Amino acid sequence: MASERVERRLTAILAADVAGYTRLTGADEEGTHAQLKAHRRDLVDPAINEHRGRIVKTTGDGMLVEFASVVDALRCAVEVQRGMVARNAEVAQEKRIEFRVGINVGDIIIDGGDIYGDGVNLAARLEGVAEPGGICVSGRVLEDTQGKVDVAFEDAGEQQLKNILRPVRVYRVRVSSTRGTTRPVMALPDKPSIAVLPFQNMSGDPEQEYFADGMVEEIITALSRIRWLFVIARNSSFTYKGKSVDVRQVGRDLGVRYVLEGSVRKAGNRIRITAQLIDALSDAHLWSDHFDGLLDDIFELQDKVAASVAGIIEPTLRVAEYRRAAQRPTNDLTAYDLYLRAREESETWERQRVERALDLLAQALDRDPEYGSALAAAAMCQTQLYLTSWATDLEAARHASIDYARRAMRVAGDDPYVLANVAYVFGLFGEDIDVALALIDRSLQLNPNFATGWVRSVNIRLWAGHYDIAIKHCETSIRLSPRESRAAPHWGMGAAYLLTRRFEEAAAMLRLALQERPSWAPTHRFLASCYAHMGRLEEAREVVRRLRTITPLVIPNADHWRVREDREFFLAGLRLAADGT
Repeated sequence: MASERVERRLTAILAADVAGYTRLTGADEEGTHAQLKAHRRDLVDPAINEHRGRIVKTTGDGMLVEFASVVDALRCAVEVQRGMVARNAEVAQEKRIEFRVGINVGDIIIDGGDIYGDGVNLAARLEGVAEPGGICVSGRVLEDTQGKVDVAFEDAGEQQLKNILRPVRVYRVRVSSTRGTTRPVMALPDKPSIAVLPFQNMSGDPEQEYFADGMVEEIITALSRIRWLFVIARNSSFTYKGKSVDVRQVGRDLGVRYVLEGSVRKAGNRIRITAQLIDALSDAHLWSDHFDGLLDDIFELQDKVAASVAGIIEPTLRVAEYRRAAQRPTNDLTAYDLYLRAREESETWERQRVERALDLLAQALDRDPEYGSALAAAAMCQTQLYLTSWATDLEAARHASIDYARRAMRVAGDDPYVLANVAYVFGLFGEDIDVALALIDRSLQLNPNFATGWVRSVNIRLWAGHYDIAIKHCETSIRLSPRESRAAPHWGMGAAYLLTRRFEEAAAMLRLALQERPSWAPTHRFLASCYAHMGRLEEAREVVRRLRTITPLVIPNADHWRVREDREFFLAGLRLAADGT
């Protein structure tokens, strides 16, 4: 008999199964089956399609998938595992479906639609040693993907895997979720760099947490205004809140040389701030001190902490510049207290809490009508209500936002926070985009460490049609706040990619943004438009159906997108997606 020619090819193989599937089905067979189907339908299968994978075969709880690109295979696995973190957030631990994934690159045999060979076997064995919710890969995968996918690798050593003759060096992929615990090690900036960790609330009153957090935020703000410092944004520093931390690991995670930590004790009208500065490279304590005073002295105490830290890091501190930067926007402690509470509410991106933030800001402004930061925060709250169509009267929200921004502008001086938010409002609702660009440039010149300012700049650059600059500013915001939710910069990159007709990259970024902030209507609109232009109409319409659960307004007023051709391109895709839904 003549021998058949065997077809072979080099490919990336992904093997996945559900950890503890037998236990899950034993406890609730129908519920587990329904959960698994939903995860496949809503997350797993779309991610495989998105990354150009082919499902070779499935078992009751697992699957084998082939990819032409190992980068696509790893990106798909990371997207699924990050997505499962969000989907399991409110599911009891004993009922959670968690996938284990193994990835290998190898030579395979093709027989009809199936694949065989050592490359397939190794992928399956790697999956078997992965943790629930984890990914294990071979050395070849590490070599081909390192630096191309936003993950860290951990060497798990050589392991003798079942039915594999030689020991295999295994690498665990540390997937960071929206507020994950591991990021690749970052290079130190070319100037002194610092992260301020959340201070402990020593008052014994949980209600005072916001006060301690506000204290730290003010210290971060004061340090950020010193141009020769590189300061990590508050939202990344605060991912360590309530955790026991290794300062050296914090330095590696955030890419900084120095870490400031401390505590706040408030008793009656008295307050004590204790702080210590640590060299994250050597774990050496460089300085520690405590500051006592009355609540009436709170702003002065914050400035003393910031000035002391800066003086230790850089003895040539220009005192005059620091004092100018440290000026306070209000002297009313109650107004400041209300403002801190409002900021905490508004950053949830939840409708009722944003409305609550506006109430608190109104109270603060009753006490101090020229409180610039409160005016700017109120303007941004109104834009949230407008852009998500949560406001019962969109035109009233628009006018309120502009009014707050104009009032803030009159008292802003050189406050980067106020200038950035005013720039955003003027860019969204004004006619002259150049005014918004000038204001945001001024804000970033005053405080180049202002991560939120870079995000504001992303929006304004997008509206102006400066897409390449918008992408660069997204990357800058991520570097300044590496552990913060990346929903905003991912949305920015997704929008820029869509409007430059880079559909695959746009869809990937927009899907990531939705995983992190599923209630943000603009992301749904851009993803629906993207899918429609790609010819993936059913997926586009499904996105629109989800959008309708957030807001009844599918087709928005998009006049703030100044490049008419691009605005019409976006809206045409969205209209096509909305047709028939």
